[in-house]
Amino acid sequence: MRSVRFNKFGHDSSIKFDFVKKARYFFIFSIAITVLGIASLGIFGMHYGVDFRSGSSVDISVKKDMSGQKEAIEKYLADNDFGKPNLTVGSSRVTIRFDDVLDPAKEKELKAGFAENFDKDASAEVNTVDVEIAKELERNALIAMLVASIGIMLYVSIRFEWRFALAAIVSLVHDAFIVISVFSIFQLEVNLPFIVAVLTIIGYSINDTIVIFDRVRENLRFSKIKKPADLDDLVNASVGQTLVRSINTVLTVVVAAVCLLIFGSEAIKLFSLAILIGLVSGAYSSIFIASPLWLVLKKKQKPKTAVKTPAAS
Repeated sequence: MRSVRFNKFGHDSSIKFDFVKKARYFFIFSIAITVLGIASLGIFGMHYGVDFRSGSSVDISVKKDMSGQKEAIEKYLADNDFGKPNLTVGSSRVTIRFDDVLDPAKEKELKAGFAENFDKDASAEVNTVDVEIAKELERNALIAMLVASIGIMLYVSIRFEWRFALAAIVSLVHDAFIVISVFSIFQLEVNLPFIVAVLTIIGYSINDTIVIFDRVRENLRFSKIKKPADLDDLVNASVGQTLVRSINTVLTVVVAAVCLLIFGSEAIKLFSLAILIGLVSGAYSSIFIASPLWLVLKKKQKPKTAVKTPAAS
């Protein structure tokens, strides 16, 4: 492997890894994950929560530890004509999600029956979403992600150039799709907190990518590019100079996300999981996808033709 001389760009670095040479392997890996995600979406689709489909969600706060009572609750629901709803049982909270809207009589029966059979001090809250509201929420979520992506692309295009913007958007879409693919493959519930997590991931990922792009632009400004290999060295140098900062940043946030996942309530566990997956994917794409992709686009740029002055003519 060619030795990369980072100090010729004005910053010394002991990291000597040829990110450019290995980029095709990372591209292949990301494409494989994307194809797997598309196949999963086509076969299984997404497991939408009550936020994106009509139905009722019953959140029951309990005083007793219910973690070992899932089978008993499922039996009670089946025996009393409540069907087979999606049931999540925690130590202090039970969430029951019905595909159909519960009528007031069924709501009252469920509350009374749960208190009688499991915990007399339980308090239940019922949230109902009809079909029109579910469709509107889904549409607004897609619009929010689209507007965020367009805004980021416009900002990066103005602040940097269109090649940086295109590479950044591909990186962002990659990160969001990785999270969506994981939730589709394992059929994890998608709800409004999931959308918040995806938007948070987009914001975090672009921040990390911009740091690397800024170093690329700085090195590009003060370097003399004479051949394609010089561009390879420049990208390797730029990523190497920001690598420690990127890793330290993502590790700090990952620790917080892991703590939320382990110690957080049932209501935010999937949100924490989506954030965790997105953080790791965002760091990966910023380092191994965005900058090498910009390099591919940059190398396709046609060299500028020198304008001859009258004296030279």
